[in-house]
Amino acid sequence: MIDDLDLGFDEPERGQKGRHRHGFVRKRKGGSGGRGKTFLALLLALFLLGGIGGGAFYGFDRIQNYFVTPDYDGAGAGEVTVEIKHGALLADMADALVAADVVKSQKAFVEAAEANSRSKNIQPGTYKLRKQMSGASAVTAMLDLKNKIVNGLTIPEGRTSLNIYKLLSEKTKIPVKDFQAAAKDPEGLGVPEWWFKRDDGKKVVKSVEGFLYPDTYEIPPKATAESILKLMVDNFLSVTGEMKFADRVQKERKVSPYEALIVSSLAQAEAGNKDDLGKVARVAYNRVYGEFPCNCLEMDVTVNYYLESIGKPTKRSADMTEAELTDPKNPYNRKLRGLIPTPINNPGKEALAGAMDPPPGKWVFFVAIDKQGHSEFAETSEQHERNKAKAREAGII
Repeated sequence: MIDDLDLGFDEPERGQKGRHRHGFVRKRKGGSGGRGKTFLALLLALFLLGGIGGGAFYGFDRIQNYFVTPDYDGAGAGEVTVEIKHGALLADMADALVAADVVKSQKAFVEAAEANSRSKNIQPGTYKLRKQMSGASAVTAMLDLKNKIVNGLTIPEGRTSLNIYKLLSEKTKIPVKDFQAAAKDPEGLGVPEWWFKRDDGKKVVKSVEGFLYPDTYEIPPKATAESILKLMVDNFLSVTGEMKFADRVQKERKVSPYEALIVSSLAQAEAGNKDDLGKVARVAYNRVYGEFPCNCLEMDVTVNYYLESIGKPTKRSADMTEAELTDPKNPYNRKLRGLIPTPINNPGKEALAGAMDPPPGKWVFFVAIDKQGHSEFAETSEQHERNKAKAREAGII
């Protein structure tokens, strides 16, 4: 109880009924008792302040952080690797750096990056950095490509998944069978379930083929077959999402995204020149969904895909036998009515765009007519024969 403590003020004068008169307080005049009470109050105040001092300073430190950016000093020490993913924003980079104890706070890195006009040049990939660096030192280090672990691999457009596994295996020393095992679960690699829907009445065959986007990839240290394929699938989803591929093919082409992806792969395989990607896609649509007599693709590249998938060597069209071209056991044979079960390779952005927005035309035939890979397109057999004559004159066929 501290009721009797006096902090140097008198009690208010009271009236007969104990009420404060006017609510004013008078100073007590003189008396050693007042000085004693004041001394005791001071001691108690110091005691109380001492008891809460640790908490007060802790609270002060937290409040201070709102005004002062928590940051380390200097260039840090030791070594740590940090992966910056494709499409990472400054805040995402900062989160990765804080998690690795490279910088003290997200704010320290973001403020330093915003103050450095070159920070927009920070690339995705894996970096060798130090622990407990200042935000400014971390930005400077990430702009120095000597600190970037270069383990890049370019996946060309139009490669089959099996061919991609071989390229990845050569680069990473991860066995091909590990990639094949990971690829058995496309949805586990990040392909949304809705991609595996068809509007043409064909049975859905779930495959990672078509979803391994061709690009140059930085392979992170200690990467697994699954993590690498996930990276490629994620890139595919980002690119097609930016293109609004799925929405546009459903609205404009009246086909499912998976069917359009199959057509993209056909265009990638058949077009000898990027200028013809959209036209080849148009031919595929016209043959399968138009008035072409068999409503079949009649493309030899589908047969070669099947041969590769069963471990047989691929062949030039001129070397294929009629039995190989029309094998009823081959679900990719050229006389199959409608579209084939899956994409036959992994198309690039231009092939995807060609299938999404092909030029108008009633073409159902095409043939390469020069060594640059350009093709002539025709609506009738007669036109096609004339184009083939051009190709023979040029020594193409």
